[in-house]
Amino acid sequence: MSPAGAGAGAGAGAGGTGRARTSRPVTPVPASTVEHYDAVTDVLVVGYGCAGAAAAYEAATAGAGVLVLERAGGPGGSSAQSGGELYLGGGTPVQHACGFEDSADEMYAYLAAALGPHADEEKLRLYCDGSTEHFQWFVDRGLTFEPTLWDQPTWMPTTKDGLMWLGENAWPYNEIARPAPRGHRCATDAFGGWLVMEKLVAAAEAAGATTHADTLATALVVDDDTGRVVGVRARRHGRELTYRARRAVVLTTGGFADNEEMLADHAPHLIGHGKVSDGLDDGSGIRMACALGAATRRMATVEIALTALPAMVTRGMLVNAHGQRFINEDVYPGLFSVAAVLTQPAPYWVIIDEEGYESIPEKDRWGVLPLHVTGTLAELEAELRMPAGALESTVTAYNTYAARGQDPFFHKDPRWLRPLKGPFAAVDPRAGFHQGGRPSAGAGTGAAGFTLGGLHTTVDGAVLDVSGEPVPGLYAAGRAAAGIHGEGYISGTSLGDGTFFGRRAGKAAAGGA
Repeated sequence: MSPAGAGAGAGAGAGGTGRARTSRPVTPVPASTVEHYDAVTDVLVVGYGCAGAAAAYEAATAGAGVLVLERAGGPGGSSAQSGGELYLGGGTPVQHACGFEDSADEMYAYLAAALGPHADEEKLRLYCDGSTEHFQWFVDRGLTFEPTLWDQPTWMPTTKDGLMWLGENAWPYNEIARPAPRGHRCATDAFGGWLVMEKLVAAAEAAGATTHADTLATALVVDDDTGRVVGVRARRHGRELTYRARRAVVLTTGGFADNEEMLADHAPHLIGHGKVSDGLDDGSGIRMACALGAATRRMATVEIALTALPAMVTRGMLVNAHGQRFINEDVYPGLFSVAAVLTQPAPYWVIIDEEGYESIPEKDRWGVLPLHVTGTLAELEAELRMPAGALESTVTAYNTYAARGQDPFFHKDPRWLRPLKGPFAAVDPRAGFHQGGRPSAGAGTGAAGFTLGGLHTTVDGAVLDVSGEPVPGLYAAGRAAAGIHGEGYISGTSLGDGTFFGRRAGKAAAGGA
């Protein structure tokens, strides 16, 4: 949300929804009213997730004095809590070690389709062309990658494999670009965001960046005559502070998944669902910039993750409340999640038979158990309150073609096609992972997500106003900005484009343009 009268880029107060506003004010502070600066630096970075760390490192390496403000007790943010996947390709050493050839053009073709429609072609082209160099940048910062492949659909491998598929080998993408796995994972079991942040923060600090933690930025300081952003007003432990930036301010404050007002105004699809964040993605950086007339892009675009286990979904099927399939289940799981939540009647069910369930290694089941198990499809339909004959019709058609190794409806890869036979089971995503088969008291919808839209920026991170002109002295990167995404998402493209364009923003900010 942005305050009323903040300009067309704000979007949130215009038109009047009749709701009371509870977000704190973000009114710009005229520099003429500032009597004292508590600290002065060249580049002021606001927010210390992956984009902030990358910006701080590059700005400091370029010779600028860098100070990072972080509202939490230390760096990390939502980046540290992420899976840690980095979407990289074009022929990295890990890809070569696993026997895959790749190119920037093939990577671009896949991402343009999977992140589309309407992916940002200029940013995406730069990202793909610079992907192998960006991989080496991570290696130079101390990250290591095992030269091995996790070869099955999953949200997160339970191993240290350095490479994973993220839907590149699923239809229709395998016909758009030559399939090559591009999900790069640093050498740690399961979730690795913490390790990515540990290395990036260490690099930024070694380069000379300093940090003020527990410091909440509340408004931008603006020169009265030129309109240039020259600092930030902040608050720490109840004390008001003002920071001066001689060259530029870089906003890397994250998205707005945790701001219910902004969600209602821009991305209502996430209302009522869980949030994938550290709890502090309140859109504050976006709002502060919009208060200066900054423009935004793609504010309605979201990523959604359904707690449906890909290992089960691929061996069976994903159906809506009417017992109907709606997508090939071997796509990147975020894509089947978005297709479910945004286009299909809930609840959603994973239908699997005993053979399919037992074929999943126990550790890869993540503790997920079916709540409903029946001998016949008619019994399962009744338990799930589906229209009589609906699920039976779906499974009959599926089995007929699966016996021939075909899926003419949705083109699931033959690797996963096999006729399903009783007993049958239904897994409820609302039960979550590691919770057995039954939704707990107060369980949610089985879906969680985050926002992808943000400030409109150039490829070097300069924030643009509603006239398309740069706001002097202001840059943004990460989820505070609109990055490479159109209406789709693939894991690793947040840490990937956040650091890639964070680096560019840090370099440009150090130049003081």
